[in-house]
Amino acid sequence: MDKFSYIANAHVAYIDELYDEYKKDPESIDPSWKTFFDGFDFAITKYGEDEDGGAQTQAASPKAENGSLATRGTIMDMEQLPKEIKVRALIHAHRSRAHLRSKTNPVRERVDRKALIDLEDLGLSDADLNTEFQAGDEIGIGKAKLSDILAALKKIYQGSMGFEYLYIRDPEMLDWLKTKIEKEALAFNPPAEDKKRILSKLNEAVVFENFLHTKYLGQKRFSLEGGESTIPFLDAVINKGASLGVKEVMIGMAHRGRLNVLANIMGKTYEQIFSEFEGTAKPDLTMGDGDVKYHMGYSSDIHTPDNNKVNLKLAPNPSHLEAVNPVVEGFIRAKIDSEHQHDTKKALPILIHGDAAVAGQGIVYEVTQMAGLKGYNTGGTIHFVINNQVGFTTDFDDARSSIYCTDVAKIIDAPVIHVNGDDAEAVVFAANLAAEFRQKFNKDIFIDMVCYRRHGHNESDEPKFTQPSLYNIISKHPNPREIYNKRLLERGDIDAKLAKQMDKEFRQLLQDRLNMVKEQPLPYKFTQFEQEWQSLRRSKPEDFEQSPETYISQEAIDKVAEALTTLPKGFKPIKQIEAQMKQRKEMFFNSKTLNWAGAELLAYGSLLLEGKTVRLTGQDVRRGTFSHRHAVLHDANTNVAHNSLKEMKDSKGQFHIYNSLLSEYAVLGFEYGYAMANPNALAIWEAQFGDFANGAQTMIDQFISSGESKWQKMNGLVMLLPHGYEGQGPEHSNARPERFLQLSAEYNMVVCNITEPSNFFHMLRRQLAWEFRKPCIVMSPKSLLRHPKVVSPIEEFTQGRFREVIQDTGVKAKDVKRVLLCSGKIYYDLIEQREKEKVKDVAIVRVEQLHPLPKNQILEAVKQYNDVEVVWVQEEPENMGYWTYMMRALYRDFPMDVISRKASASPATGYNKVHHQEQEAILNKALKLQ
Repeated sequence: MDKFSYIANAHVAYIDELYDEYKKDPESIDPSWKTFFDGFDFAITKYGEDEDGGAQTQAASPKAENGSLATRGTIMDMEQLPKEIKVRALIHAHRSRAHLRSKTNPVRERVDRKALIDLEDLGLSDADLNTEFQAGDEIGIGKAKLSDILAALKKIYQGSMGFEYLYIRDPEMLDWLKTKIEKEALAFNPPAEDKKRILSKLNEAVVFENFLHTKYLGQKRFSLEGGESTIPFLDAVINKGASLGVKEVMIGMAHRGRLNVLANIMGKTYEQIFSEFEGTAKPDLTMGDGDVKYHMGYSSDIHTPDNNKVNLKLAPNPSHLEAVNPVVEGFIRAKIDSEHQHDTKKALPILIHGDAAVAGQGIVYEVTQMAGLKGYNTGGTIHFVINNQVGFTTDFDDARSSIYCTDVAKIIDAPVIHVNGDDAEAVVFAANLAAEFRQKFNKDIFIDMVCYRRHGHNESDEPKFTQPSLYNIISKHPNPREIYNKRLLERGDIDAKLAKQMDKEFRQLLQDRLNMVKEQPLPYKFTQFEQEWQSLRRSKPEDFEQSPETYISQEAIDKVAEALTTLPKGFKPIKQIEAQMKQRKEMFFNSKTLNWAGAELLAYGSLLLEGKTVRLTGQDVRRGTFSHRHAVLHDANTNVAHNSLKEMKDSKGQFHIYNSLLSEYAVLGFEYGYAMANPNALAIWEAQFGDFANGAQTMIDQFISSGESKWQKMNGLVMLLPHGYEGQGPEHSNARPERFLQLSAEYNMVVCNITEPSNFFHMLRRQLAWEFRKPCIVMSPKSLLRHPKVVSPIEEFTQGRFREVIQDTGVKAKDVKRVLLCSGKIYYDLIEQREKEKVKDVAIVRVEQLHPLPKNQILEAVKQYNDVEVVWVQEEPENMGYWTYMMRALYRDFPMDVISRKASASPATGYNKVHHQEQEAILNKALKLQ
């Protein structure tokens, strides 16, 4: 295909759009186009279509079935197109591809990406430059010479900003962006006060980094140098957002530039930061282990220049790049659901990415796919990429296959603005546009600020090892403040002394604060809890000796039961659901015994009656992976959904239950963020199978198990991980309890394997009954969901509390010679075998909570039997499950052996026959039948 044919095909979509408009109203388009289309239709009418569907004329392109000009064959050669059309194609080419040539890179020549936007690419030449074309109307300059049209296009589309937006399919959004880009960007000239503020924020950013670099040479700080325009960007986004109704902003970012953001955006005092560098502050180790200074979170209230109050939060996060993204989104969603009455315009998430990370980390794709989903939408996120063109030491051409690091934006039709980090005003224009776009359309937008990294990955790293030529350029390149100051002076916008004065005054302020810290070290200060957390306290060891009472009244049970057993008038369920509804009525009103699903839904309903929020997400949670829950029913004829608990009378709380996207990492992170924002919400993530947690291990290791110790952030998230050996092979038998128990210490989280519906009910309610919050991991059942013995009488819901240990009432203490300690489903296998074989001398004690381990309760249970052998029994292989943990916890108290599957590399056999043989061997050995 020659170049002209390529260009013509590339722009046929644009001509199609015009032709569609012409068909609706011929007078609505430019006269030159109207003339062209009149001729096209005349040709079709007079000559008809040939047998291939095309008009029998060389002057028009083939006509497709939908009446557009989309080709079946090949479009006419560009030389045959009227020049008016060629000029319009030139405009379209700039809108769609000029970003490939825009001057967005401050330190390198851009790679030639074959933009094909020159005159000759479109069948035009210098000879046409003085010809006037009506196409100038397209970019708002009216009929104009081609030279003027080309100059305007170059200024708009080939300057410091490159715009990617023409792929957007929403016409209103597309038109709005065109106007902003082609009119406002062209005329952007901030008032003098705004220019001084930009210079001031740049000055703060530059001097702060320079000051730290000279005072703390070699200390890690992951400086922002080269990307200092981040500070005026954030300042502008927050100010513009606040003027458009934003009351709360949460920022998620990795370590690059974090200290600068803390100081110059969040308002963390310079004394606090210097104190952390000095290492003079003595931490309160009773509050946890803490974290390095560039991982910590912060919260503050600021007032914008327009006197709008905004609450700012910087989320704490580990070094796992982009892991904080779903946490921020979940936190903001919780605030939208509760504090802001579902008004997305009041809470704004900002995610700051690195270029290598945003392109390389799969979590970015997962979170991006959440953007438009009902269960995860947060009203649009502003994504800001500090694109320093190097990931650790890896150059960008080794870091991604895509042209841009932001190409993930296109999957959700999010616009992208690439901007030169050395052009501070362009960065601020992009910030203002981003805030306006987000507030108007409630959609994501990406700003890719192309800059550089003045030092290595950290301040002691030598970047010339891997990028010698690039760093030769960077070492001589002026910083963004110097560039902007020079530009302001050249334009006569400021006095020559202003920048020097700013530098001197700010540097002196920093020195004064440092002197203050050296003279009198500050006490170590942890981030304060949010207001809604003030009523809670830290847990104490004695809190875990016995659970608080969590029973409910019969009146509450009746209200929940009514909601669960009543269908709307005219609602037609499928036959299986009709049977489920009958079973529910029988349980609640006749037999007065509840199975697992009944107990679970009762727990949720009771919390709703108390005004609490319940949020449950995961793959297929509305019905439950094993079709046990059926919290949401669907009409057999209309597919209309009925959410039983959401429609419950007298409910004072909110019930959110959403089937999630096929993600574990991002969804678990989102729910962690949701629980971190709202202590009065029971946030639950259910894995389809327990081993699916493998895909979310980063969230478990870095946030759930250690977040309170590192960042002093309590969290009540519940993880339901289906677990149990039922012959389903290695993947879906084991939720890896040993991993959670290995991470368990210092009362950091609760790990359970529960065997009774009422105990599950009390466990769920305990999450919000405690005067503190702890994550809770539940090895939840599969076969027990329908096991005939797994039911609880209604009395166990109207009295009592969670039972950490359940003793054996089925044998006489005096007859017992062996005590089996176990947890989870294996209990029912042991009981069934004991009854079948009429074994009288073996007691079976259930440990329902593994961590914090109810040691005193276990000892009490064992002590009631005299001179007995104690054995730990588990289905899992010896090197997995609970054995190693239990042995370490109890070896000083009594000798204990283990009965289990043999140590194994794989969690379970894939052969059903072998599974049954192994299970039978465990039971027989435990009950001394072999």
